[in-house]
Amino acid sequence: MKIALGSDHGGYALKLAIKEHLEKAGHQITDVGSHDANRAEYPFYGEKAARLVAAGECELGVLVCGTGCGISLSANRVRGIRCSNCSEPVTARLSREHNNCNMIALGGRIVGEQMALDIVDSFLNARFITGGRHEERVKMIEAIDRD
Repeated sequence: MKIALGSDHGGYALKLAIKEHLEKAGHQITDVGSHDANRAEYPFYGEKAARLVAAGECELGVLVCGTGCGISLSANRVRGIRCSNCSEPVTARLSREHNNCNMIALGGRIVGEQMALDIVDSFLNARFITGGRHEERVKMIEAIDRD
């Protein structure tokens, strides 16, 4: 699977661990940065990764900043992106199953490395439940995006 990966300085170390984990699992990673632990602005990297997902160049995206909040907000400004800030695996799984999220964000200062890897795996292994109320709600979200 092609996965876009991005972080600011607050998520840089955790992003590296996630990248290694995903590459070992055989995924193709497009790392949009940041590429070191120096100060970096999360809106830039959130948008950059989100644009790859929205354009179909990557299937899914994983973002990391200090809390996961700022970078998820940035990604969600890109039309077609549904990015959930996740701090445990159940929310990550349900964000795919119920909301058809195509990106998740994590807090590098909030979750530990093993928890982050569990969150990412839960997200990647889940599938959207098509039909019924979940699909109707996603269509409602998409309608907002068009307005």
